[in-house]
Amino acid sequence: MTFAEIDAYSLSVFVHVSAVVVGFGATFAESIMFPVAMKAGVRHLPYVHKLQLAINQRLATPALAIVILTGLYQTSERWEWDVAWINATFVIVLVVGGLLGGYFIPADRRLAAQAERELAETGEVSEDYLSQARREGMVGALTGVLLLAAVFLMVTKP
Repeated sequence: MTFAEIDAYSLSVFVHVSAVVVGFGATFAESIMFPVAMKAGVRHLPYVHKLQLAINQRLATPALAIVILTGLYQTSERWEWDVAWINATFVIVLVVGGLLGGYFIPADRRLAAQAERELAETGEVSEDYLSQARREGMVGALTGVLLLAAVFLMVTKP
């Protein structure tokens, strides 16, 4: 029996895939956090946003940096820069990074504060809050589709 050759490239692929699983796997669970909190009681909504903020800051953002760095290395080692699936995947990763830093992280900070404030004042959350939280959920679903598209491109290499 022979073992696979372990070289810098294969280690890079391992780190790359591990970063995707660890960093972005948890983001898919975010899609059920809001509905579960709504059923459990609106008092849990600030926690949902704080948890999403922690996931996005401490898991997804560092993982994104690792994915980009290892992806750059792998492309420079074994691929050509003008390959469509590689460029499409890099575009997706950059869009996801922009959404993390420009939308999700600020939105969760704002929504956590808004939910805490409204719950303290009235014991309920406003329609404005609910509308913004639903919008975040829709953007999250779109982001999940983008992540799956990137995985598809990387696996199939069309």
